[in-house]
Amino acid sequence: MDREKQLERLDEMNAAALAGGGEARVRRQHDAGRKTARERVDQFLDPGTFRELDRFVLHTCQDFGMADKRIPGDGVVTGYGRVDGRLVYVFAQDFTVLGGSLSHAFAEKICKVMDLATRNGAPLIGLNDSGGARIQEGVASLGGYADIFYRNVRASGVIPQLSAIMGPCAGGAVYSPAITDFVAMVDQTSYMFVTGPDVIKTVTHEEVTKEELGGASAHASKSGVSHFTTPDEDACLALLREMLSFMPQNNMEEAPRKPTDDSPTRSCPKLDELVPTNANKPYDIRELITEVADDQHFLEVQGDYAKNIVVGWIRLNGRSVGVVANQPEHLAGALDIDASLKAARFIRFCDAFNTPLLVLEDVPGFLPGTAQEFGGIIKHGAKLLYAFAEATVPKVTLITRKAYGGAYCVMNSKHIGADLNFAYPTAEIAVMGPDGAVNIIYRRELAAAEDPVALKAELVEDYRVKFANPYQAAGLGYVDEVIRPRETRARLIDAFESLDTKRADGPSRKHGNIPL
Repeated sequence: MDREKQLERLDEMNAAALAGGGEARVRRQHDAGRKTARERVDQFLDPGTFRELDRFVLHTCQDFGMADKRIPGDGVVTGYGRVDGRLVYVFAQDFTVLGGSLSHAFAEKICKVMDLATRNGAPLIGLNDSGGARIQEGVASLGGYADIFYRNVRASGVIPQLSAIMGPCAGGAVYSPAITDFVAMVDQTSYMFVTGPDVIKTVTHEEVTKEELGGASAHASKSGVSHFTTPDEDACLALLREMLSFMPQNNMEEAPRKPTDDSPTRSCPKLDELVPTNANKPYDIRELITEVADDQHFLEVQGDYAKNIVVGWIRLNGRSVGVVANQPEHLAGALDIDASLKAARFIRFCDAFNTPLLVLEDVPGFLPGTAQEFGGIIKHGAKLLYAFAEATVPKVTLITRKAYGGAYCVMNSKHIGADLNFAYPTAEIAVMGPDGAVNIIYRRELAAAEDPVALKAELVEDYRVKFANPYQAAGLGYVDEVIRPRETRARLIDAFESLDTKRADGPSRKHGNIPL
């Protein structure tokens, strides 16, 4: 074959691969409000940087007429490119080719980019849009899923792994995204579930739609499987890029620093009035977070789930910092099962990828009730404690108001490894609130008093003077400094800069045994 014919054949092969499932299926994809796999990759990566791998791979199944359904690429686009100039690896499932169903060849393509990403220390991004395992291949497709799961686990804590759900994700396909670090879903056009509505109706006789069962809203607010919900695919792809800006390439590096004109010594007079003098009055902790952040920008994670705790990223003088904060606006900021899981997972990600942790504490305790106790609040709350104690990155805590009981210990107290602990003058650090403490300590005196109401008011005020302030804890060295609220940004930036060279080595072990 002469050179010209060789080049013509290459052009024909490329054209066949780029066509995906053909014009009709591409049109159906667009009519459903979804982009094709290649359109997503091109939009996600820096222009002109995508380098595709395995474009001409074909499946090998000969049964059920599959020999006549062989399309180059076999339903998944894989390769590498750049995001803000930084190397990333990506795979995008192509629903126009056999519904994006996973074959053994399909899985091998994904495994190849996973291996490359891990070896080269670069983030892996999966754009998921698949009907699940290719039934015609039987156990070969199931084995392909397991090969992917294994690599997800091996790469966990080594490179950031992000998943975008941009269409269906069902059955075994859901477990790979679930193992990755963060999951983003597109509202109304994506869903995730292990068993679909038809199976549920057959087995349990429950009537439920795909959206109700596994849509973006359900997973954002009820299950906690999804970390972000976006209104459309454009917003989802932009979000993935923004998330990467807060992360390092791998566990041996730090996140890139972003230049800012926001002064590191900027005063925050608004914070002087943020925390109410009435200890029972709520306020929005996100106001504090955004006030101290560079350019007042905060990327919140799982904002619709376990709203009594807030997690996400800010920058302080250009440096990426993970924030974990009690939210007095919801359940008074009390810790419950969902909040403990949400925070523990985020803390462990930050620790794995060298991201300092800022903890903003206003916690009255753990949420009481039989539902919490029977649901395992002891075990799940211990996960939060474990995550903080295990983390070796720089850790700074600021107590804004309540820090009561065991929750004080759990929320990154000095006793479990916090490096620097600050408090506002409004901080109350005690075993419990004044009212409850007086009821226990002075139970007999109150029962015998002629005017128990007046006596209790006097005793509550006395307890408040003694314990409802940060000074006893400061006197014991549990709080390093009591600061003026307006100085918060400057003090936090200075604190994290002082911890730049922190080194912390634990005992030699394979791994700990977190209370799962």
